[in-house]
Amino acid sequence: MKKIFIDGSEGTTGLRIHERFQGRDDIEILSIDPEKRKDPQERKKMIAASDITFLCLPDAAAIEAAELAEGEDVILIDSSTAHRTQEGWAYGFPELSERHREAIVHGKRIAVPGCHATGLISLAYPLVAAGVMPADYPVVSYSLTGYSGGGKKMIAQYEARERDVELDSPREYGLTQKHKHLKEMQQVVGLARAPLFSPIVADYYSGMLVTLPLYLELLNGSQNVESVHALYEKHYADQPFIRVMPLGAESETGGFLAGNSVSGWDGLRIYVSGNEERIQVASQFDNLGKGASGAAVECLNLVLGCDPAKGLHL
Repeated sequence: MKKIFIDGSEGTTGLRIHERFQGRDDIEILSIDPEKRKDPQERKKMIAASDITFLCLPDAAAIEAAELAEGEDVILIDSSTAHRTQEGWAYGFPELSERHREAIVHGKRIAVPGCHATGLISLAYPLVAAGVMPADYPVVSYSLTGYSGGGKKMIAQYEARERDVELDSPREYGLTQKHKHLKEMQQVVGLARAPLFSPIVADYYSGMLVTLPLYLELLNGSQNVESVHALYEKHYADQPFIRVMPLGAESETGGFLAGNSVSGWDGLRIYVSGNEERIQVASQFDNLGKGASGAAVECLNLVLGCDPAKGLHL
């Protein structure tokens, strides 16, 4: 039985990870004294006592926790932004390639992808890896997300009895093009420049829809909707967490794709649509599932050598 410590268990991601462990008999959760959960020495003690520690913390605290773990024989799974592009840390998206999966399985330091980044990378990585999208392609993407992605403060803001009327409308943010997920988007995909990225938060709890528009004339080779769809089917073949939807599947919902359609599900759907000149590919998933705690637990399961979907909803 493996001993697990969740550093930051009171945050949104930490709480969801803890919930997913209910009923599991292959792990033991180590609990920290609530009054000492920010005490570095007590945290160091708990990290050292664990086999695997989840870091569900702000970036600065995650960096501190990694330093506290130095010299200890413990595996760290970090859900913060702090280590996603750091050398020596495996990027926790096993479906991207066998190399990514093996790095997780054998890794001691694993960084869970960001939610927006998960959406864009799931779409752009296969295109670049196959040589269809040039590395210097001018990538533009927008992402629709539920308010739970903003953490406890934003959740309280949206769920307050009296709130600003502007919260009734979807709101675009990240307007300075300095969103914290941009660095991992560019580095993991292998893009020559950071994407133009527009995140949008809307008045629903969880779920995410990330879209990548493409000009076919700017892609390599003779591409069309069918060939791009086939590329995704091949890349994600036999991946239970990724479902490439049949062409035209959006017609089942009247031609609309909603951000909250897969709330509570831990997989990710990919849609391909468009015409002979322009297409768009979209990823639909739960920002609290494949975009956060679900991805973290999937990484844990790979480390433990058990069913990757154990404790998850697929």
